[in-house]
Amino acid sequence: MAKEGERKDFIVGKEDEGKRLDLFLSSKLLEFTRSKIQKLIKEKKVSVSGRYEKSGYKVKKGERIEVVIPEKVESGIIPENIPIKILYEDEDIIVIDKPSGMVVHPGAGVERGTIVNALLFYRPEIANVGSDKRPGIVHRLDKETSGVMIVAKNDFSYHFLQKEFKERRVNKEYIAIVKCNLKKMKGVIELPIGRDKKDRKKISERTKKPREAFTEYEVVREINNIKILSVKPRTGRTHQIRVHLKSIGCPILGDKKYGGLPYKRLALHSYSISFIHPSTGKKVKFVSPLPEDFI
Repeated sequence: MAKEGERKDFIVGKEDEGKRLDLFLSSKLLEFTRSKIQKLIKEKKVSVSGRYEKSGYKVKKGERIEVVIPEKVESGIIPENIPIKILYEDEDIIVIDKPSGMVVHPGAGVERGTIVNALLFYRPEIANVGSDKRPGIVHRLDKETSGVMIVAKNDFSYHFLQKEFKERRVNKEYIAIVKCNLKKMKGVIELPIGRDKKDRKKISERTKKPREAFTEYEVVREINNIKILSVKPRTGRTHQIRVHLKSIGCPILGDKKYGGLPYKRLALHSYSISFIHPSTGKKVKFVSPLPEDFI
């Protein structure tokens, strides 16, 4: 097994000639995933007879392949034995059912009790995936928002899913509870938003740097003046759903920050998420049942 900071040398034999560089190294460094090896190649930690090549380079007999094993970066995040509900898991991803009131990752004065603290206890190898401060995290939910959320288990899945989110190919559906008079039973809210000019802790249309944001909504059930909404954000801005619903006079119940009526919690639940699986290339969908306090 390779040690941190060590240099490993391999000479390409006749039996390996013509193999892709990443596949050649996968057969030599068994403790590394192929995605990790591809990352090393991209970061110029791998040289071929003194020059740098891409992962798909076909190695030739007699070439010297040198690999610098990077030192492990310690994130400083403490693993904690916190129960967490797993909806699905394979070699590439973990799909969790996040409870309301739990922060996703450490930061802004919160160091313990987060989703990441719990995940690092459950799967320590995630510590080296993606950002050392937010290992494995490719998207987030607000502290008070509950529901389905995906986490990457390796670098290949991390970068693949990040790109899918950036290209808006991940489909999300939320359930929100509001009390208001809606003129339209369904529609699309188009309102650029950003950090509020006066209150940096809030997001609003009153901002110096507006970013386009689109939210699709539909009333799926109505009881007196209480409406259950299916909400599908087409963009992924911070607090987008909360700010957009407030903009049409329908702040979410329990949303103290954006004027929602009192409730036991923020009545926003990440109900489903669908995306292309990093390894299989097939469309997958995961659903988090409505929590008891919604029912």
